[in-house]
Amino acid sequence: MKGFLKLTWVELKLFLREPMLGLFTFLFPLMMLFVFGGVYGNKPNDFFGGYGMVDVSVPAWAGLIIANTGFLSLAVSVATYRERGVLRRFRLTPIRPLAILVAQVAVLLLMTACGMALLVIAAKLVFALQLRGNLVSIAGGFVLGSLSIFAIGFLLAGIVSTARAAQTIGMVLFFPMIFLSGSTIPLEAIKGAVRAVAEALPLTYVVMLLRGLWLGDPWSQHLTEVAVLGGVLLIGASLSSWLFRWE
Repeated sequence: MKGFLKLTWVELKLFLREPMLGLFTFLFPLMMLFVFGGVYGNKPNDFFGGYGMVDVSVPAWAGLIIANTGFLSLAVSVATYRERGVLRRFRLTPIRPLAILVAQVAVLLLMTACGMALLVIAAKLVFALQLRGNLVSIAGGFVLGSLSIFAIGFLLAGIVSTARAAQTIGMVLFFPMIFLSGSTIPLEAIKGAVRAVAEALPLTYVVMLLRGLWLGDPWSQHLTEVAVLGGVLLIGASLSSWLFRWE
């Protein structure tokens, strides 16, 4: 346990020392908030079902933070460790190999939650953000959505050979997904064939689940999202454990 905690602390410091990770986790969502909130405000709007733009966008922007940590931070970090032989050397230490991966997940989940908390606090102070849902329920949806995307990140890290390849493929997944899933452009504005593509993306279900729970919907209204994300988590974790290479 002591070794695991020490490893987690090291991973946390490595995350905080990387400026690009902090940019997308902490600063980019705030930029979205102040740009779009400054332009559209947060007055109730029929386009958003009687809610303000900020009220429905803040839980959706959580998908942006989750996608960054899953597709970029996690995948690149694990691939870098393998490429540099860190994973191979870790296997020779008393620390169990699984602890290395769990430490990665713990740190990224913590940083993702901190990024979301910072966004919520700023939106509450500046735009009078409304919260209709239960915090425990929202936290549960946040963890489910994060772990499902992290499972894809682990799968990506398990099959690529280098950190550069992980970064390239991660960006190919990251940018189309954040624009089509409702994480940046509201789902209400996505129509037609593009909406059909959006509904095939796992991040879309993260956004729909978090938005619904944030606005007070019960879990029973989002069983489809729960089933999809649970399936992504199960399949992603299973494939990752099968395909993951330590060296």
